[in-house]
Formats: sequence, structure tokens, C-alpha cells
Amino acid sequence: MRRAILFGLLCSFFLASAGCTFLSVNLVAPVEPLKEKRISGHGKDKILLVDVSGIISEEDEGIGGEPGLVERIKEELTKASKDDRIKAIILRINSPGGTVTASDIIYNEIMRYKEKNGVKVIASIMDLGASGAYYIAQSADRIEVHPTSVVGSIGVIMIRVDIGGLLEKIGVEAKPIKSGEKKDMGSPFRPLTPEEQEIFQSVIDSMYGRFLDVIVKGRGMELDRLKKIADGRIYTAGQAKALGLIDGIGYLEDTIEATKRETGIDDASVIVYYRPSSYKNNIYSKISGERADLVGIGSREIRDMIRPKFMYLWLP
Repeated sequence: MRRAILFGLLCSFFLASAGCTFLSVNLVAPVEPLKEKRISGHGKDKILLVDVSGIISEEDEGIGGEPGLVERIKEELTKASKDDRIKAIILRINSPGGTVTASDIIYNEIMRYKEKNGVKVIASIMDLGASGAYYIAQSADRIEVHPTSVVGSIGVIMIRVDIGGLLEKIGVEAKPIKSGEKKDMGSPFRPLTPEEQEIFQSVIDSMYGRFLDVIVKGRGMELDRLKKIADGRIYTAGQAKALGLIDGIGYLEDTIEATKRETGIDDASVIVYYRPSSYKNNIYSKISGERADLVGIGSREIRDMIRPKFMYLWLP
């Protein structure tokens, strides 16, 4: 066995010395620009379906390096801005939320698109439109949900793991060398001090306030009334409608027909933007892949598990 390994190393050395190169084969197809596909209707005017699904973050999707949700939606809006036949956008939402910043970026990009192009935006929530996903829905002129949708979870959560006790049991101790007392605040290797707890709470309160402001602007609700229902709980479609968190209950096809009426379109082509390697044939086809949560855990996932981060996320 050792002789075989040594032989292989010698062969590699002589090939390299002789100026030979090894052929590198990339088995993953390169990511291509978005293309347009009509999935229903035949009118010259268009309604664009934009997918907001899975965990909302700026991370790339899948092993092929496909752009993450923030990057993809920015790309879709940029492409849509160049097409004056697009009369409306429907945000097809199915997400428990995600990071605070990613949710805010997508919200801001949609608001800018509306301001620049004067195009109506409607949100259609599928299974779930919670926390950061509901935050993004505030960019829409109207929010529609399926009869079985779950919405809400208005609030902020900081995910933090404390593994100090585990390390102590196995005889491992983390000793950071730091420039200031609070430099390792939130470290997974030790408990939070009461002062550090207050600091983190102040940050969360600020982000929660921003969330409420966005809803007040989007829904036209009074802040005091909103605070009574924005305690992190989720609501059914009927409950959300009664509380004024949404505008209507119906299926995606109902939302498409209502959008046609509101924009004064007799008929419209419902389109999606997609990667050439994807198969799309109707309004329920997934726009992009979703990363698995329980498989494929590597160093990045482990790092994310122990790193404190602020989330607009429903995390039961």
C-alpha cells in the first residue's frame, strides 16, 4: 500500500516537472442569466411572479453557487425595470423569515422598484408568511393569503448557543485575548453577563421598532393597536384578516385575476424569470432551489449555528 502511494506521488512529480497539466473538469453547470418564460395567459401585458421562499438570507443557494435570494430578487427587479409591458408583480411568498438585513434589503428594493416604475405589487402568501417574510410583504399594495396560510410572528429573535458547559465537561477552555471587556460579547463559550444581556436587548428593541414602523406604513395601523398583536405569535388567515394584517383570502389564481382587474387588463401573460436549467410549467412551479436544513452540514453551517445573529424569523 505504501509503495502504491509513493509511486503515485512520484508520477505526479514527474508529470508536473515535464510541464504536463491535469485536466480539471467542473461537474456543476455554470449559473446563467435569467430568462423569461410565459406560464399562463396570452396578452401582451405581463404579470411577473417573483418567488420569496425558504430562509431569507444573502447566502448562495445550492452547490452550484446559484445566487441567493437577495441577489436573485435584485436581478429580477433590474430585468423587470427594462420591460414596460410588465404591469404588475405578484410576490409569491412562502417563508418563515430570515435575517434582519436580508429582509430589509428585499423590502427596500421592491419599494424602490415601485417608486421608479409605478408598477403595482401584490403579495400572495402560500403556506407561511412569517416574520421577515411578512416584513417583505409590507412592500406590496395588497396582501392576499391562501385559506390555510399562517402569517405573523412579528418580532425579532437573537439565536445564540452557549456551549461553555459542554467544553468544561470535556476539559476544554476558551481564553480570548481581547482589546476591550465587551469584545467577545455573545461568545458561545461563556454565559452573557446582565449588562451584555441589556445591550443585546436594546439592539433587538431597536430592530423590533423598525419592524413596527414598516407595518404602520404598509398597513396604515395605529402603533398602539399594532403592539398588542405584534408579540411574536402566528395567526391563521381568518385571524389575520380580522386583525387587519392582510387584505384578503384566496388562491393564487384568484390573486392573478384580481390583479388583472385592478390594473385594467383584460388578459395578461403571467411570466417568471428562471435559470435555463430549471423546469417551469405553471404558477406553482418553484422559482429556485431551497437548501436543506438537516443535511449537508459543513463548516459554514456549524459556524452559523454558534454565531449570534439577529433574525426576523419564526423559530419554534
